[in-house]
Amino acid sequence: MTERRKIQAEDLFKLKSVADPQMATNGMDCVFVETKMLEEENKYASNLYYINIHEKQKPVQWTYGENRNHSPRWSPDGKMVAFVSDREGKGQIFVLDIKGGEARQLTKCPNGAANPVWSPDGTKIAFNAALKDGEAIFVNKSDEKKEKKPLPLEVDKMRYKSDASGFWEGNYNQIAVVHVQSGEVEKLTEDTHDYQLQSWSPDGAYITVTADLNEEKDHSYQSDVYLIQANTKEVKKLTASTGYFGHVTWSPNGKYIGMLGHESEYKNATLAKIWIYDMEAEMLRCLTSDSDLLIGDYAIGDFQQGAVTPGILWGEDNHSFYFLATDHGNTVVYYGTLDGEIYPALLDEQHVYGLTTGGKVDYAVVAISKPTHPGDLFLLNVTSGELEQLTNVNEEILQEIVLADVESIEFKSSDDWDLHGWMMKPANFKEGDKVPLVLEIHGGPHAMYANSYFHEFQCLAAQGFAVLYINPRGSHGYGQQFVDAVRGDYGGKDYEDIMDAVDYAVAKYDFIDENRLGVTGGSYGGFMTNWIIGHTNRFKAAVTQRSISNWISFYGVSDIGYYFTDWQIKSSLSDIHTLWKHSPLAYVDEMETPLLILHSEKDFRCPIEQAEQLFIALKDRKKEAKFIRFPEANHELSRSGKPNLRISRLNYITNWFKDYLK
Repeated sequence: MTERRKIQAEDLFKLKSVADPQMATNGMDCVFVETKMLEEENKYASNLYYINIHEKQKPVQWTYGENRNHSPRWSPDGKMVAFVSDREGKGQIFVLDIKGGEARQLTKCPNGAANPVWSPDGTKIAFNAALKDGEAIFVNKSDEKKEKKPLPLEVDKMRYKSDASGFWEGNYNQIAVVHVQSGEVEKLTEDTHDYQLQSWSPDGAYITVTADLNEEKDHSYQSDVYLIQANTKEVKKLTASTGYFGHVTWSPNGKYIGMLGHESEYKNATLAKIWIYDMEAEMLRCLTSDSDLLIGDYAIGDFQQGAVTPGILWGEDNHSFYFLATDHGNTVVYYGTLDGEIYPALLDEQHVYGLTTGGKVDYAVVAISKPTHPGDLFLLNVTSGELEQLTNVNEEILQEIVLADVESIEFKSSDDWDLHGWMMKPANFKEGDKVPLVLEIHGGPHAMYANSYFHEFQCLAAQGFAVLYINPRGSHGYGQQFVDAVRGDYGGKDYEDIMDAVDYAVAKYDFIDENRLGVTGGSYGGFMTNWIIGHTNRFKAAVTQRSISNWISFYGVSDIGYYFTDWQIKSSLSDIHTLWKHSPLAYVDEMETPLLILHSEKDFRCPIEQAEQLFIALKDRKKEAKFIRFPEANHELSRSGKPNLRISRLNYITNWFKDYLK
């Protein structure tokens, strides 16, 4: 038998991601999205695949080509699938007959269309479209050919840019409806607000949307749920502008509306809960108010493409439902009822990043990833808890490479808090070896490392590094008090948690060479990397990614800076002293660790000036530092950036640690 080789950064081109499974109401037919990276074209390709979950046959490819085909949604009768494709340029809505034939394009929106939702009778599809005020829903062919000239950007509001979409160009996210047979399109909303389409009521009378309809948006941080009468366009508000609500779904009889959300008691650190709106009583109640469980998938990773977190998935009895929850390093499938019963239906060391039931209660299709398994679809027998694998998309490469195993660790912080994380030994580790250790720190800070595949970690392990990663205070998955504890204390107990983890690892694992320690992280993890090397010389090398170095300038340059700073540091420009005290740049004179700075040119979340300030300050003091700038990339480089840049980033990280820790 040929010995398996170690994984490389470039193996991303061979690995495939499967996501967004969608089961038809017959409980048998399932469609999903498979995404891969194309090396020569330097882009991603996504296509739809079909599988009958009971026949267990090999999945059948339904769409082809080198475009992005995604967001498949079954018609109510299960005879057609609507999806989004960019085969004509910008993403548009297409429908595909399951009997075969070419996909038929339904929309020709000037800025694309997204998020298809079928009407209950299957004659219409609602969707989202970004439009300027008064702009037509159809592409004007004469305008399509005109060369676009650069124009000045007029800014009169604070929220004029976002990391996801760049500078605001005057588009508002509207709701429209297209007739499947005729192709006729009508706008359901057309004002100067952004609407997010959610779901259609079983009787066809209402469409649920979420929006913030406050006129002054710069200091409004909410998302309300609205009912729009499909015929009259009359609008009714269901939530009380107290927080953030979404993921709206209807019970089959139309009597109840389920939603996920919170009332922002702890700003963006507030746990999402399950809420139920009773249509007859016209009353909203929180079903999980007494629970410390976080509803939804908040696990962080660098591999899956197009993962979708569903809301609550109702059963045919109009009383029970399934949902995902984030809990102690795992994402779990839970079962719940209107009576408030909640218990796990699939509890394991795993990351469930997709869930669909087709409205059934006996079976579900789940997308699962584990540290040594990038991700596949499985059939869950809810009664027995048994899992049966439906896809094996990475079988070929997984037989070719060796992946490093991980061990879960639990320990006490210096102030007696329970902490949880993982230790990954180097690939092909041999007893008696002494190896360098790389500490990884996640972003957020309100996110969670999980029992999930992480390509960066595996690449480091393949190069002979042990990898330590934990969920310090501020992480999701360990209750409300734990996630809120970081706010106002950046560089405090969170820093101590991380250093406690290093102490624990060095004491427990005799294979770690404590004289060869490295540290890296991105976003908040980049902030913490900067903070660490300004407060200890224990690490021999560091890589800071898309980081924060100066909270004073971050306040004005980040797309979220002016309110995120208030929420997280609990300070503003009226208290420069506090902002500077929490800024790693303030401690640059103490930084002695060789530092590699990685940052994207179009990062609007943590703008590149944060990296520039740190780099210049270090070089001016004759410190050892190197700065790598990634063009045409934003804050999401490590997860969804240009393939060649993702590979370069991984190689920069591993090579820096090889140079300084080997």
